[in-house]
Amino acid sequence: QVQLVESGGGLVQAGGSLRLSCAASGSISSINAMGWYRQAPGKQRELVATITSGGSTIYTDSVKGRFTISRDNAKNTVYLQMNSLKPEDTAVYYCNADVVVLNHPNDLEYWGKGTLITVSS
Repeated sequence: QVQLVESGGGLVQAGGSLRLSCAASGSISSINAMGWYRQAPGKQRELVATITSGGSTIYTDSVKGRFTISRDNAKNTVYLQMNSLKPEDTAVYYCNADVVVLNHPNDLEYWGKGTLITVSS
């Protein structure tokens, strides 16, 4: 079993910053891509950013230049630094990881429980 635990959400004013963390633990051999998704009220879950084990990143257009994804492979942890936050960034943010599980033949996808970010105008 693998668990992903997010931290760092909360309430922030527009223009402010927050940093999310997501730590993976459990029967982990290695982790391929890690990422952040978000789901705003009444909307579908969408990709925010992903990062490979080698550090290659992808961002959705709406966060480019404002958000930065990074990871610490030794700690099995992914981060999302969010600057210049806007009210439209308000959502539940979910951590995602593609994990090579010990003694398992296939990569498995895991999700965190989510952390709420509210950006006030």
